[in-house]
Amino acid sequence: MAKITIDDVTKRFGEGDESIIAVDDVSLDIRDGEFIVFVGPSGSGKSTLMRIVAGLETQTEGDIHIGDDLVNQLGPRARDIAMVFQNYALYPNMTVEENMSFGLKMSTDMSADEVEEAVTSAAEMMDIDMLLDDKPGELSGGQQQRVALGRAIVRDPNVFLMDEPLSNLDAKLRAEMRTEINRLQNDLDVTTLYVTHDQTEAMTMGDRLVVLNYGELQQVGTPLECFYRPANQFVAGFLGSPSMNFFEGNVEGGTLRADGFDFDLTKRMQSAVSSRNELVLGIRPEDMTLHDRANSGHEFEAVVDVVEPMGSISYVYLRARSQSHDQTFIVETDGQRPISEGQHVYVEIPDRDVHLFDAASGETIHQRQLGDDAEMALEEQIKPAE
Repeated sequence: MAKITIDDVTKRFGEGDESIIAVDDVSLDIRDGEFIVFVGPSGSGKSTLMRIVAGLETQTEGDIHIGDDLVNQLGPRARDIAMVFQNYALYPNMTVEENMSFGLKMSTDMSADEVEEAVTSAAEMMDIDMLLDDKPGELSGGQQQRVALGRAIVRDPNVFLMDEPLSNLDAKLRAEMRTEINRLQNDLDVTTLYVTHDQTEAMTMGDRLVVLNYGELQQVGTPLECFYRPANQFVAGFLGSPSMNFFEGNVEGGTLRADGFDFDLTKRMQSAVSSRNELVLGIRPEDMTLHDRANSGHEFEAVVDVVEPMGSISYVYLRARSQSHDQTFIVETDGQRPISEGQHVYVEIPDRDVHLFDAASGETIHQRQLGDDAEMALEEQIKPAE
């Protein structure tokens, strides 16, 4: 096992004015045995950053330490890492046993008996011991992924690097393999970096998330910290499915006037807003409530545009009745509730669930409130990362 230190790392492709910055001055301390997920949209720099740690790319600026060693000048083999890729990279002419043992035979002085014992142990751990004599072409996608993971495990490395390893699997297999990788990482206690663009994988797998966008580090934190306390509007919108709803507005007195409705700011919100005039109100679909009629005067009228039944819940796409442009937002509601396109409803935005962002910078200026138990649980999660 080993800690990893990424110190002021920048990666540019090309030169001069036409150069592209893929990773922009990223610093990160990863603890021994920690499971870190690099998450962000395509082009955010997450795979490039992992390849720099692996030694497959050379950073333009900055340093990489694995353990206590500066590894800038070391190739991948000398860094004692094991990688699992999106494509399984198995040798088609070799059996499963040969694929798993090949790296050990090429890079270690282990005896044949020791290699066989290591391969058998890893195969049993991955539940593929009955497949050792098969070739990759005879295996399903899930079985090939297990072989690729077993090949990495058998090397007993200091660091696992996994670059979107589940992308080629169907939804059911992805869910199963997420659980399997979590279990393996807990059992092996090996420092692991995992790259994904899938926020569901990110939320369910990592000890901490490293959220990237356009090569810039947006936030580092536990999954729940990033979800409930996003550092900015990008993080708030990227994590969560469906995404957080955003409403732009201007502050007049103690009221945020958005397109289609007015929202009265609480004293706590007004204090956070200070002298800002342009804000973005954010609220998640599951935190909004639909009513058939106005109850308290704090709701606003909206028209149902599209209904997506999901079984126990439905996603309802709506437009504020008095808005001036065609923008929809989403509310999650009970799947058994009868609701249809064109129906008029009243939408409630609870004060305690609202985030506020600076319209110019995207910076979070007001976080939602949590219940006491949820707040305590979140604080307990955050403590180890401090």
